[in-house]
Amino acid sequence: MTTSRTFKNASLFLAISLAFPAVAANHDHAHFSEIGDQGGKDATEMTTQANQEFAKTLNFSDTRAFDNNNKGLIASFDQETGDIIRNSFNFIEPSVSNADKAPDSVNPSLWRQAVLNQAAEGLYEVVPGKVYQVRGADLASISFIRSDNGWIAYDVLLTKEAAAKSLKFFKSNVPDGGELPVVAMIYSHSHADHFGGARAIKDAYPDVKVYGSKNITKEIVDENVLAGNAMSRRTAYQYGATLNRHEHGIVDAALSKGLSTGSITYVLPDYELNHNEEIETLVIDGLEMQFMDASGTEAASEMVTYIPSMKALWTGELTYQGMHNLYTLRGAKVRDGLKWSKKINEMLVTWGEETDVLFASHSAPVWGEQEISDYLKMQRDAYGFTHNQTLRLANNGVVLQDIGDEIYKVMPDSIQQSWHTNGYHGTYSHNARAVYNMYLGYFDMNPANLNPLPIEPESVKFVEYMGGSDAVIEKAQQDFQEGEYRFVATALNKVIQAEPENKVARGLLADTYEQLGYQSEGAGWRNIYLTGAQELRIGTQPGAPKTASPDVLANMTIENLLDYLAVKVDSLKAQNTPFTMNIQLPDVKEFYYVEMSNGNLNNIQVSELQDAETTLIINKSDVSDIVLKKTTLNKLIEAGQAGVKGDKSSLNKLLSSLTEADTSFEIVPRPNKGEEVDAELYQDSAVHAH
Repeated sequence: MTTSRTFKNASLFLAISLAFPAVAANHDHAHFSEIGDQGGKDATEMTTQANQEFAKTLNFSDTRAFDNNNKGLIASFDQETGDIIRNSFNFIEPSVSNADKAPDSVNPSLWRQAVLNQAAEGLYEVVPGKVYQVRGADLASISFIRSDNGWIAYDVLLTKEAAAKSLKFFKSNVPDGGELPVVAMIYSHSHADHFGGARAIKDAYPDVKVYGSKNITKEIVDENVLAGNAMSRRTAYQYGATLNRHEHGIVDAALSKGLSTGSITYVLPDYELNHNEEIETLVIDGLEMQFMDASGTEAASEMVTYIPSMKALWTGELTYQGMHNLYTLRGAKVRDGLKWSKKINEMLVTWGEETDVLFASHSAPVWGEQEISDYLKMQRDAYGFTHNQTLRLANNGVVLQDIGDEIYKVMPDSIQQSWHTNGYHGTYSHNARAVYNMYLGYFDMNPANLNPLPIEPESVKFVEYMGGSDAVIEKAQQDFQEGEYRFVATALNKVIQAEPENKVARGLLADTYEQLGYQSEGAGWRNIYLTGAQELRIGTQPGAPKTASPDVLANMTIENLLDYLAVKVDSLKAQNTPFTMNIQLPDVKEFYYVEMSNGNLNNIQVSELQDAETTLIINKSDVSDIVLKKTTLNKLIEAGQAGVKGDKSSLNKLLSSLTEADTSFEIVPRPNKGEEVDAELYQDSAVHAH
């Protein structure tokens, strides 16, 4: 092999394309017309009855959230801005009179949340002449706060396109000051729907000053790199990336209607807050703002803000009109419910008596000191209750599998009756299981669960013990008619894991998942069940989350890149090809020592070059360009901008050990081509009348 060929191939070593789940919550819905406008069967009689019974437990007379949402509307969306997301949900009438009129195929509590989120329709005045929000244009809201010489943009949406249209809409409709520039941009935390539109603001106002929560850039990368592909695939399920917007499909995303499509961008903060103080006071363009560190609650990097002159409290994503995730179903480290509740309590004690309005990243504001106090206490106690009662139950022997049901049995009536603590994003069931797992892990100490068989052989034995698949299906059909969907799903999953080609089991399991979705209060639960049903019937469809933002990729450290490469190594391929290598980065004066041994890739930052077989010399800035595919290692070497000393075969040893993850790996057994079931459900109405 020639030197040129070696370097050309080795450039793949650093040409990494990552899938970030927090970033990848951006879906391509352009295929909806191909999926069709039904996408599901009708609710069964048992589901209809279950939803009607559930509706009797709900307090529809409490319309305060609708009142707050409608307050201060300056302008409803024009066609361009409404088309970002909202207009595709026009089958939902956004009036309080529609809140209790759920279709049979939608949980009545989730329907009410879907109606409430659909009612967010434009530019709202939060503090007269001072604070405005564009709500309903993306998963998050973008806020504009008046300063001496312009506006401070707070949380700038998921995509550049949504932010640009929202900025234009704001400037065209704000009663006064539309001609003023955006002088500062603030990210409340490290999730993409709060920073992804940054380039739209930066492009419009190049001199904008950027502020971010503590360690935000580090946490954006750290949270999402190593398990990025798995998280990305799972995100498609949680957000219903391939579902149609229909009463048989996706109706809401809990926090808002859904996610914009386009480019996720990131502008590095000029200043990160709260590195030295838990509450840091800054004056930004003449406006005093007090920032409280809330890292480790809803996000690894997060903060909330109080504006004394306006008596306005910005709670970031620590509060919204619902229960949030302590564990996000797409996958991430469990969040600390106790810390979350304590941080809300800290806000209440610090600023509660001095606050006239509370506004946030999602949902409408809350006005009035007493209303705000009651709201914060209920939000605080929802997370505290989940944490504390989960551990009380666990300390009395309730195990992981049971605790998701048991938590509801000990829920106070006050929490159950409050709309803004309902489990739309984070259900009490999976949040309680998250708390259990955080403290005690996945194992419940039952020896039978210590070392179970893998899924396929366990399923084969299960079906054998139950008298064969026909016997299981016969029992499942009976239970399906009785509405016993949870156990039907368990039993039929065993059948199709053992017999993936079993079309009868596949069809019945899809029907079962569908009914479970129709009964789910949580938006993520509904989307997961309905996506599972879809994939059982017709296989995996287009519409997976997009890959990582170039702006985020460019800010990965060398350690991040090397750690990511380590999880791509096939240990059996690498076990007989050990090597050692230095990586020298002259522009940042850093050195890394890399060692492949025992099929595992190790790296460590060192203070000087080590005794290694190979030394790669390359600037950190050029590594970023390689990752962004602006250049290759071969081109850099030919231009004299990079070099390799010593044994050049180390790079090829690494390259030969790397694997590519399957971006559409199987979650439920999928049908082979020609073996689909109920495929007509997913044909367009022009083909399939319904």
